[in-house]
Amino acid sequence: PTGASNYLVNIAGAQTLAVRARDHVPVVFNDPNAFGRDLLHSQRESIETLGNGQTPRTDAHKFLLDVNQSAREASALVRQAWQNYNATRNPDLRLLDLDKVVALIENDFPARLYYVRLRNSLFDTHVNQESPHNRQVQYCSDAVWGFFEEMKRLGKQDEVAILVHSEFGRRVPENTGMGTDHGTANVSFVIGGGVTGGQYSTPPSLTELVHMDNLQHTTDFRRVYATLIEEFLGYSKSEDVLGSKFQTLKMFT
Repeated sequence: PTGASNYLVNIAGAQTLAVRARDHVPVVFNDPNAFGRDLLHSQRESIETLGNGQTPRTDAHKFLLDVNQSAREASALVRQAWQNYNATRNPDLRLLDLDKVVALIENDFPARLYYVRLRNSLFDTHVNQESPHNRQVQYCSDAVWGFFEEMKRLGKQDEVAILVHSEFGRRVPENTGMGTDHGTANVSFVIGGGVTGGQYSTPPSLTELVHMDNLQHTTDFRRVYATLIEEFLGYSKSEDVLGSKFQTLKMFT
């Protein structure tokens, strides 16, 4: 796919590694009200007037002007969407910044992909895992449930899907701190009105472990990505993104 303005939104204090791409420059913001305004007054004036009436002199100059114009337009759209949204309707959404995603969807922001994360590494449970882990799972569950309640309100529950994943798993045995250490395999959840519910693939064995007590994964995570790219986003050549062709899981109706 060719580059497109405002195609990908990353809600975070700084751009996340997961949204770095060759063709798409993501929209990255933390506070919608401050988006595009975290500059000194003198800098802000320069940025806001950059490119006005200018003819690009080189390809690099054109790229700079295009990125600046896209950022200016995006910041205005984001601030307006947030001002229009009733952020007190469902406070459970705030933990994962899903209230900001709802605000943008409700105001027809032209993004196809949103990336949010649970902040402060709250699932990094090396010590006393049971209680905080259960609590974080409940918080995330409430946030996702609240998000889809908002999508139902907007009549868009069949038009969105969420992939819940972690960049690391946990090992099977308990460590000396009553927690678990970083591991290899993990579970992912795909949630949406168009998803055919159920379990896909085979759970890993809890006894047949690999190097240093790690689970042996049974499904390549790129099959999940291929499924979302082809079955949900509708782009049939997922190998352009993933580097190779991976069999999809047939989970969308």
